[in-house]
Amino acid sequence: MNRRFAHGGNVYDAAPAGREWLDFSANINPLGLSEKVRRAIEDGIENLVHYPDPAARALKQAIAERYGVPREKIVLGNGGAELFYVFFHAVRPRRVLLPIPSFSEYERAAISAGAEISYVALREEADFRLDERVLCTQMAAGDCLIIGNPNNPTGQMVKADALEKLIAEAGRKGANVVLDESFVDFRSDAEDFTVRSLAGVYDNLLVVQSLTKFFAIPGLRLGFAVAPPCLAEKLEAAKDPWNTNLLAQAAGVAALGDGEYKKQTLQWLETERDYLFRSLAAFEGIKAYPPMVNFIFLRLSPSWGSAPAFCERMKEEGILLRDCSNYPGLDDTYIRVAVRKREENELLLEAFRRARGERK
Repeated sequence: MNRRFAHGGNVYDAAPAGREWLDFSANINPLGLSEKVRRAIEDGIENLVHYPDPAARALKQAIAERYGVPREKIVLGNGGAELFYVFFHAVRPRRVLLPIPSFSEYERAAISAGAEISYVALREEADFRLDERVLCTQMAAGDCLIIGNPNNPTGQMVKADALEKLIAEAGRKGANVVLDESFVDFRSDAEDFTVRSLAGVYDNLLVVQSLTKFFAIPGLRLGFAVAPPCLAEKLEAAKDPWNTNLLAQAAGVAALGDGEYKKQTLQWLETERDYLFRSLAAFEGIKAYPPMVNFIFLRLSPSWGSAPAFCERMKEEGILLRDCSNYPGLDDTYIRVAVRKREENELLLEAFRRARGERK
């Protein structure tokens, strides 16, 4: 893949001799598969002789119940990323406003449908926070604004009430808004940030959410969008009817019904996110941006070397980090680190200490 659109570390590359990769480059729930999901996958194997339900009725019902949205507004995806491609190819906006840095698949999907990209740089001196007023001045009829909430890789989030004002202003100007809420489940106060209930209230809004990160099933690929019914129909007509496979549907139903897994995840994250953030921020020459979900954005001073060089150094330790130097809007001093379990986080911190010639 073109480095411009490369993602995190590849666990399929050969690890250092005698080691397995410790992957801090992908923001996946380290609790792994819940037992309910594992059983659903195992029980579903015998049904692989059948096509998956093209209407995905059980899964859409589970999503509707979990997130409080009508089934007719739900569109399923082979991961959240597929839905960006489906949207751009179905709607064909002429220009896409893209706050940067942000997830590269937004731009890649838009370019694949022939859209012109207009960057809106998030300012480092403002800690990369979104300025809704600036975005409002740049929107025009036929445009599409796409926002990650939280933004990846910076982790910044915008409250739902501020987003609603932005969506309303976009609607007045004839522009669409795509909101990526793929990490919002990692917030216990998710309702303060999500705008999925506004899809339909505003006909120019599409909300996309991945289920692979929170439920640790990226290999199955599963996500959904919430859209006004007229847009939902258009997206359904533009995608493969079997884009969500049988095992993914079964796993999704089981995952969404597992309240204990959600509780355990939020308990783990509340402890480990704060611990890892404070530990990384304590290193001289590292600026750690306060995390909102399950990853931490870091800036390295020159004493740590460039982000690419430091990530290569960590590879020698069997650790994968996200080098953010290929994000538009960032230089070669930024990295992103996932929050993992305490034992793994300790291994990461010890590797950082070795890189600085320090010990506990």
